[in-house]
Amino acid sequence: MSLGDIIDSVIKGTITFGFKIALAIFLFVVGKWIISKVESLMVKIMEKRKVDLSLRTFLESLVKITMMIILLIIIIGILGINTSSFLALFASAGVAVGMALSGTLQNFAGGVMILLFKPYEVGDFIEAQGQIGTVKQIQIINTVLNTVDNKAIIIPNGSLSTGIINNYSKEGIRRIDWTFGIAYGNDYDQAKKLILELISEDKRIFTSPAPFVALSSLGESSVNITVRVWANLSDYWDIFFELNEKVYKRFPEKGLNIPFPQMDVHLYNTPNT
Repeated sequence: MSLGDIIDSVIKGTITFGFKIALAIFLFVVGKWIISKVESLMVKIMEKRKVDLSLRTFLESLVKITMMIILLIIIIGILGINTSSFLALFASAGVAVGMALSGTLQNFAGGVMILLFKPYEVGDFIEAQGQIGTVKQIQIINTVLNTVDNKAIIIPNGSLSTGIINNYSKEGIRRIDWTFGIAYGNDYDQAKKLILELISEDKRIFTSPAPFVALSSLGESSVNITVRVWANLSDYWDIFFELNEKVYKRFPEKGLNIPFPQMDVHLYNTPNT
């Protein structure tokens, strides 16, 4: 083979490979656009059919990742790499990858379990793994929480599916608890009567189960009164904060003192020896 033939062969090979590269880039861009459109269409269909929001976010993530893998396999084939060999290599490496990604697979399985048994859903306010927040997304690997101060907390689904979850949104009603202190020497019966009056003024508080007010403990600086009422979940914090404010304002009006920690110091004169 002459030098000219070699040069022609190199030029043709370069042009062919360059064309494949250009085609691969074009298909990648078009594929990304198609995936985004399919994802958008899928979201609209699920919204129209009123698919559960937790399942919706999970499926969106799963379909997007699957379509991206298919797109990458197509591009690899266009570049001239034998896809059957690639898939065989991928399959043979599956066990090793599975062992390396055992945690990821556990998180994926955890996501499936969460969607099946629904210990929580998107929009629920939960406490889990030492974090408290509202469930924003249930993805295939992780769950995203939004805290009350608007921080995004990402928790692996594996730990959530096997750990303890406190779901504050699961029930429609909740018990609200307070502990109010009065000074020693104050009239407990008067304090109890006043608290019950304040509770009866708030129509959001249930009369059944009946409100509970009792002397719970004799503290170092105060006589402690435990108060428990039941209300709708949506009214929880409004009732909690408002009764705190009412007690703080009304107790002094009735001669009831709200104590604070204090220490009595006794001084004695000792004769000089």
